[in-house]
Amino acid sequence: MMIKVEFLGPIAREPMEMEATTLAEVSAKLKADERLAGWLEKCAVALNDTMVTDLTTPLQAGDRVSLLPPVCGG
Repeated sequence: MMIKVEFLGPIAREPMEMEATTLAEVSAKLKADERLAGWLEKCAVALNDTMVTDLTTPLQAGDRVSLLPPVCGG
């Protein structure tokens, strides 16, 4: 099923669509991109605006996965 992945903040990547049924599949596909692999260890993940940590979380068609890099405030 097709889902959308968003990259927020300094990751500076355009959103992409991909076929995936779990967050683990999304992670594996993103790790294949050297420019994204380093971010994956640092980022929080949101599924349809809800924070998630379990990579076995199932995905539905049309879901939106957002990668949220750490930020510094002041």
